[in-house]
Amino acid sequence: MKKPKKRAPLYSPRDRENLRWLWSRYLRRKSPWLLLVLGMILIQGLVYQQFLAMTESGLRVIFESGSVAELARICAFVFLLFATRGLMSYLVPRVTVWVSNDAIYQMRRDLINHLMSLDLAYFERTKSGEIIQRLVSQTQALGVFVGQAIANAVRDAVTVVIVSGYLIYKNPILFGTAVVVLPFIIWTMNYVSDRVKVTQGEAETELADYMNGIEETVNGMRTVKIASQEQVETDRLMKGTGHIRDLMNRVQITQALVMPSIDLSSAFVYVLVIGLGGYMVISPSFDVDGAGIITFLLGMVMVFDPARLLAQFFGGLQSNMVLLERIRRLYDEVPTIRDAPDAVAEFDTGGDIVLENVSFAYSPDQPLFEGLDMTLAGGKVSAIVGSTGSGKTTVLSLLSRLYDVQGGRITIGGQPIDRLQLRALRAAYSVVAQDIVIFNNSIWENIRYVNPDATDAEVWQAAENAEIAELVRRRGDAPVGPKGAQLSGGQKQRIAIARAFLMDAPILLLDEATSALDQATEARIKSALDRLTKGKTTIVVAHRLSSVADADHIFVLEQGRLVEKGRHADLLAQGGLYAQLYNAQKEGYDGR
Repeated sequence: MKKPKKRAPLYSPRDRENLRWLWSRYLRRKSPWLLLVLGMILIQGLVYQQFLAMTESGLRVIFESGSVAELARICAFVFLLFATRGLMSYLVPRVTVWVSNDAIYQMRRDLINHLMSLDLAYFERTKSGEIIQRLVSQTQALGVFVGQAIANAVRDAVTVVIVSGYLIYKNPILFGTAVVVLPFIIWTMNYVSDRVKVTQGEAETELADYMNGIEETVNGMRTVKIASQEQVETDRLMKGTGHIRDLMNRVQITQALVMPSIDLSSAFVYVLVIGLGGYMVISPSFDVDGAGIITFLLGMVMVFDPARLLAQFFGGLQSNMVLLERIRRLYDEVPTIRDAPDAVAEFDTGGDIVLENVSFAYSPDQPLFEGLDMTLAGGKVSAIVGSTGSGKTTVLSLLSRLYDVQGGRITIGGQPIDRLQLRALRAAYSVVAQDIVIFNNSIWENIRYVNPDATDAEVWQAAENAEIAELVRRRGDAPVGPKGAQLSGGQKQRIAIARAFLMDAPILLLDEATSALDQATEARIKSALDRLTKGKTTIVVAHRLSSVADADHIFVLEQGRLVEKGRHADLLAQGGLYAQLYNAQKEGYDGR
């Protein structure tokens, strides 16, 4: 016989830990303000209690004494009470919204700082839509919940406690009869909260996928248009839209069970109060009059209305527990590439770069390097070539510690790079990559990005050296579009080359630096590249072998193994893999 599924606890240990984290890290420092808010909420609750007392007195004035002056005094006092509550209702959200917005600002600041500390591997395995969702929508929703929903819930809870206390004081028998439905309400809330928490988690995952899909579609719109795949992308996005709709329907339909349940409970209570209260008025055994019963009924309304809102709050609380967990989970990601305790900043940037018995794999079942040995001479030009997937670019990633080797070691001037401060190590490199990041800003600012303190003259010189100064003058301050959409591949790479000139680091990494340039443009900037590499340790990764013919040393990789090394002429004479690749490319160019 299948065992019934055990219901998860309403608040798991992780939930409680997350709430403590939120309080201690972002809210505790605002304790004086939160105490002020609590004081104003208590005033709001006392207003209702005093209103009930004055209402009962007013009803007795009407039914018994008939004093107009007394009735006017009571009305004036009631007006003053609600004016006070109105003032509190204005001040409470003003303070709580300020507290929550400041807390969310600090949370986003910490999230951004933490993201910047994570390894490249995290960003390569995590969908960008998920990161955007955490930084934007989830933190904002959590801020609204903290700033408004929690304050309102505390206000409602205080109202329920104070008014209930007054009703117990006035008629404990009648109140005890009214709370018989409380176990049913608690059961309903547990049931709803459990289902909301599960469904909300599914909805957040689906929403992250949806946002990532939108980003992929927008970024790939050129391909979508050329391939006439608009309908395919529409169908794909609409499928995600449908999934989100269905999940949110499940969340909201489940939450919708709360209100009718409490309404039916309220109706049952009102019938009990009217019936039993009416009997108390009629019976001579109880000292209860009509004014007391009317006031009690009014008090029950004041209890059940905030109780309804509290029920909604606890339903929403489960959704926000999911959001808080998603945000907190980001902090579980710990960078593995960081400074060693004894890391130093000084090292011989002109020394040889040596890979000794290096092993590395992106995944355990697919090793790339096993015992790789290479010596990249300081002050010389070393080229790394090979077919796609041979590990050329990975070597550059290991040199700059975007990834750490899993065996062996890499040294610069005899100093292991994992004993160097990351900032100092990476500051020693200028990089010109095929996949260049371009910001939606002017070309001038894109060049200046790598060295914000550079003078205008230095930026202009870098642009001149990279043969892009004329384009800078022509475009002026005009932004280049998202990811440089208004620029050609060659223009983007010349920006990368200009950045390398401006950075002027002692070690130059060229990763397919001229792959997007036509031969005429490549010839024009070859002299500039020669000046850029002069006196520097230069490591060139290239697919076009003609561009590395002048290198001091060429390393040929094949499936992660070093199969050949030497100068261009020597490698051609050997007739090995390099010669085969070179001749194949030469025939391809000649056959055009």
